[in-house]
Amino acid sequence: MTEKIISTQKEKSNFDTPSGQTKIAYFILVHRFPEQFKRLFRAIYHPENYYLIHVDQKTGLEIYEDIQDFLANFSNAYILESENVVWGGYSMVQAELNGIKYLLNLNVDWDFFINLSGQDFPLKSQDFIHDFLSKNKGNNFIKIANQATERPETMNRIENYFVETDTGFSGVSYKRAYLKDVISYIGGQWMVLTRACCEFICNSGEAKKFEDYYLHTLIADESFFQTVMMNTSFNGKIINDDKRAIIWIPHGNIKLRPKTFTKDDIDFLLTGDNLFARKFDENVDSNILGIMESNFHIYN
Repeated sequence: MTEKIISTQKEKSNFDTPSGQTKIAYFILVHRFPEQFKRLFRAIYHPENYYLIHVDQKTGLEIYEDIQDFLANFSNAYILESENVVWGGYSMVQAELNGIKYLLNLNVDWDFFINLSGQDFPLKSQDFIHDFLSKNKGNNFIKIANQATERPETMNRIENYFVETDTGFSGVSYKRAYLKDVISYIGGQWMVLTRACCEFICNSGEAKKFEDYYLHTLIADESFFQTVMMNTSFNGKIINDDKRAIIWIPHGNIKLRPKTFTKDDIDFLLTGDNLFARKFDENVDSNILGIMESNFHIYN
């Protein structure tokens, strides 16, 4: 396996100089709360960026058309054909890959790919984010860890054969041999990737065997991209940091889930160097979004 450069050091930026022409391609996964999505979109909007939205098929036609009408006012925003995305299924990875390929095929000039959910929100302005990325060209930001040594309790996700359905998984999973001479990695779904990394994953052909294998794994979206980047000839720098503020809390059969932020969390959110946070629910606390919006320009 090619040796990779993985850094856990916080990247620092000098914001005294202009950001140049750094442009971002955002991919936003929406499955409910269209009005909250609109607030997110306005908070991250910049005319030099590109925006691709995937509205989960389960949301229904009404929400899809509402978002479609909203985006019609923005020439740099696009809607990806809706697919049914199942929690824990490879369909989440497929949606990400489809989004990356769509953005690459637009044949427009962007430098970084950032994925978000419709319940995320930025912690910094677009000018700040552009400046940060202009000082970190060539760096890919994603949580990454050796799965077997650092999170061995998750190995069943990849060592068993799972069959995804429209609503979950069918049948009984069974053991199978993992990919030969491959070290599995894990981290999280959220990432900031360079265009070069996106092009490699989509065009090099080296990712194909991982696509075939991870099609029948569990929660592939937390490990597919990390494992591809670490077990191929990809030679970009990987920063072990997804730039997201998330607080994980216990939740039923799912061991952990992201805490829904409220105004009581504002000090936590506005300190530190994260660029985005998740998750928010305006039905739980809409005041927190108003406080966040007051910190930087919101497009109207």
